Amino acid sequence: MRTVTVLGSTGSIGCSTVDLLEQARGQYQVRALVGGKNATRLAEQARSLNAELAVVADESAFEQLSALLKGSSTKVACGRQAVIDAAALPADWTMAAITGAAGLEPTLASVRHGKAVALANKEALVCAGDVMLRAVKEAGATLLPVDSEHNAVFQAMADRQLDQVEKIILTASGGPFRKASVAEMEAATPAQALKHPTWSMGAKISIDSATMFNKGLEVIEAARIFDLTEDRIDVLVHPQSVVHGMVQYTDGSLIAQIGSADMRIPIAHTLAWPKRMATTSPRLDLAAYATLEFSAPDEQRFPALRLAREALRAGGAASAILSAANEVAVEAFLNEQIGFLDIARVVERVMTKLGAPPADTLEAVLHWDEQARREALALTPAYAG
Repeated sequence: MRTVTVLGSTGSIGCSTVDLLEQARGQYQVRALVGGKNATRLAEQARSLNAELAVVADESAFEQLSALLKGSSTKVACGRQAVIDAAALPADWTMAAITGAAGLEPTLASVRHGKAVALANKEALVCAGDVMLRAVKEAGATLLPVDSEHNAVFQAMADRQLDQVEKIILTASGGPFRKASVAEMEAATPAQALKHPTWSMGAKISIDSATMFNKGLEVIEAARIFDLTEDRIDVLVHPQSVVHGMVQYTDGSLIAQIGSADMRIPIAHTLAWPKRMATTSPRLDLAAYATLEFSAPDEQRFPALRLAREALRAGGAASAILSAANEVAVEAFLNEQIGFLDIARVVERVMTKLGAPPADTLEAVLHWDEQARREALALTPAYAG
C-alpha cells in the first residue's frame, strides 16, 4: 500500500485528488491532509480516508476541526509550521496543491524526503525554480507535473528523448474574453471574468486564465520542468480544450495528449505513475466535435504572456516578482478596487521598478515576493475607480 499526503486538500485540485483516493480505497494510506481554513470539508475528507493527520493552516479553524474529528483516529494540528511538518512526513507520493507563495515551504519540505511529488503549485517553480530544482536533484525526488498542459507534454514526451524535441506547445482556452474588444475587457466585472468557458476552477486561477497570466506562468514552469529555453515553448489558443499539450520532434512528428477537460485525468496519471489507474472521468468523443480550432494568442490584448516571457529571460527574482504582483492585483480586481486590464498594468510597473535581482535561496525568493506585494499594494489606489 502506497502512502500519500495531500497538501491543499480542500481546494479544487485537492478535492479531485481526494475523489480519486476514495475511488481507490485500499490502495493508498493517507498520511496527512492539509487544508486552508475549511475545517468542515477537511474533517469530512479525513474521516472518509481515515487520514493519520489533518492540518488546517488557519489557526482560527483549529477548534472547529478538533471538534469535528473528536473520537476519530485522526490527529489534528494547525498553523504554518504544522503545515510544513505535515509536508515533511515520509510519503511515497505527495500532492503539492497549496496555491501561491504559501505553498513554497511545504512543497520544498515534501521534495526533500526524496519521493514523488505531484506539482500543482505553479509558484514552486515559477518563483523558486532554481531552489526547488536544486532540492529535487539533491534529494533524488521525482517531480510529476499536474497542470493539464504540462502533464500532457510529460505524457507526449514519455520516451524522455529531450535532445530530439524541437519545441513544446501549451494550449490555452482563451478564457471568457477570447473574442472581447479592449473596451469590453476594460469594463469587465469580476463576475464576467470568473465565468470560464471550459474548466471549473478557483477564483484566482479563473482570473489568471481570463488575463492569460495563467498561461504565462505555465510557460515559465514548462521551462523549468523540461529544461527548455523560452523560444522553444509555444502557446496556442484552443477553445475546445481537448488537446492539452503537444511535443514537436526534430523529425517533424507532432505528438499530442488529448482528453476531456477533467483535472482528475492528469492527477490520476501522477498518482498511479509509472502505471495508470482507472477513473470515472468522462470519455472524450471526438466525433462530437465538428472542428478543433487553434490560433496564436493576441499579446496586445493579453500582455501577460509577454510579461512572463520577459521575466523568464531576465532570470533572478523576476518571475517571483511577476507572480507576487499578479496575486495582489488579482485580489484587488476581485474586490473591485481596480479594473480587469489594470492587473497587467500593475504587474508591469512592479516588474519595471524591481527588475531581476538574484534569488538563489528561498529566503531571497520570499524577500522579493514580499517586496513585490508591497509595491503592488502601493500601486492599486492609482487605478481605483
